[in-house]
Amino acid sequence: MAYYTNIYSKAFLSTLLCIKLIAFSAHSQNCQPDYVLNPVRVNNSIEWSKFPEFSLPFKMIYSGPRFGDTQSQPLKHGFTHIAAFSGPEPASLSASQRAMLWYGVATSSGNQPWADNALRSPWGNDTAAYRSYWDNYASTVTSVDVVCLDIERMQREDRDILSLKSNSQIPQNYRSLSDAEFLAAYKRDMRWWYTEAANRLRAKGVKAQLTSYSDVPIRNTWLNITANSWQDWSTNPARTHYLMQDNAGKIGGSFYNINDFLSPSPYYYYGYDHPIGKDYLSYLLFSIEANAAWSAKPIIPFVWLRVHDSYDPNIPLITNFMAEATAIFPFFSGAKGLWLWENPFLSTDRQENYTPYEHFIYGLYRLSQFKDMLEGNYQLVIPMSARDNMEQQNPVWRGIVKGQNILIAAQNPYADDNATTSITVSYQNWARSITLKGKEVFLCKFDLNDSVTGIEPAADMVNVYPNPAAQQLNVSLTGMNGATGVEFALTNNKGQTLLQQKLKVAAAGLKTTIILPKLSSGIYFARFTTDKRTVIKKVVILQ
Repeated sequence: MAYYTNIYSKAFLSTLLCIKLIAFSAHSQNCQPDYVLNPVRVNNSIEWSKFPEFSLPFKMIYSGPRFGDTQSQPLKHGFTHIAAFSGPEPASLSASQRAMLWYGVATSSGNQPWADNALRSPWGNDTAAYRSYWDNYASTVTSVDVVCLDIERMQREDRDILSLKSNSQIPQNYRSLSDAEFLAAYKRDMRWWYTEAANRLRAKGVKAQLTSYSDVPIRNTWLNITANSWQDWSTNPARTHYLMQDNAGKIGGSFYNINDFLSPSPYYYYGYDHPIGKDYLSYLLFSIEANAAWSAKPIIPFVWLRVHDSYDPNIPLITNFMAEATAIFPFFSGAKGLWLWENPFLSTDRQENYTPYEHFIYGLYRLSQFKDMLEGNYQLVIPMSARDNMEQQNPVWRGIVKGQNILIAAQNPYADDNATTSITVSYQNWARSITLKGKEVFLCKFDLNDSVTGIEPAADMVNVYPNPAAQQLNVSLTGMNGATGVEFALTNNKGQTLLQQKLKVAAAGLKTTIILPKLSSGIYFARFTTDKRTVIKKVVILQ
């Protein structure tokens, strides 16, 4: 598994909206591939063969429409597994290329309390009937590389679990428990049922990697993400899902342990034109980053190229730019693959243009042009948590650092189509200004050793002393050209922000003293940002 580190720092993103794009050609930085996408024009078709063949170093599972493809085209275009088979594929594909989504884990063994969608009770079920059903299913997946259990049969919230106490279908000995005891018993026994389904596969010799659809420490939610701080989301056990807890309420336990990787399902519940639909990208990345904060297991999200409502037969596809961003950005937040899903129960009589699918494939192709950056050891650069991106509604950018190169992905989901947005992207003492056009997805590799003309002004404009320093820094800034405020951030050599504050600029410039937190001896970087420029100064701390 690749090693990577998340770097969070809130400084300097939202203030840099007026910087000109530094003069580096697209070709010198490999920003755009030579292949140009001409989207499909006919309905109910995905023109796989017009794309160059390519691969990615991730687990990429295709469960989308096939439209007559019997040549396993997804495997030639970024995908490693197929879960929606066509033609001779069930017999011709190797086990390493096959994935299965196991529908009906809890519902296909007859009329059981667990299968009852309104009840969802772990009590009173026929254990022998379930085990027989699971054992029979196991015989069908002995030559499969990945099996995802789609269970979705539990009461999620404490209030819903407690409402069962008044239901006569619940055995009296459980209804007699105190509320706390009832909650603990329900969660414990529900974990047992989820785990037992997976255990039966293992007992029957199924070697496939196992995951469970959408059962992750941080459940998918859109409406209340900004109601809790990022620190709360990433440290408060109350935010985690009981299926992924042990009996003491900590992440772990029997069901968590049987999952080889985690599969959140950040489907887009709102179209882009919905008032909160523009948060789609931060919502997608939050689903990855929040779960990565709780678990070191690989995260392979389910993604769907429709606005989510599985029960609406006319549900539309998402926009092209959303599809392209969905293909690229998850890996910059730590995803180790994607499972592209389509509802197999949608009417086959619908006539639709599948251009969003082609933009998704094109996004994967663009990413493949930087395949070397995504293999082996690399480091993630996440300047602001996706939760904070959602709250501030600012441009989103992420980076991947490997060796002396940084790969940058950026988009402004909130921009008008014809607008331009300039932002500064940075890592340690390297910085670049990039310009985004409308809602385009920017993807470009830079050399961290390149000098940056125009970002670092004359040295006498920024003076930081004493240097080396200990408890405080004296700062003198001149030539701010009418700036009314300066964003200050102190980072370590890993890019982590240790101190940040806003400095007020007078007409004659700025002179102030900054009290430093307790720091270890070493090299740090003082960053000063206005709406015109960013200045970075190396600072040595000696204690």
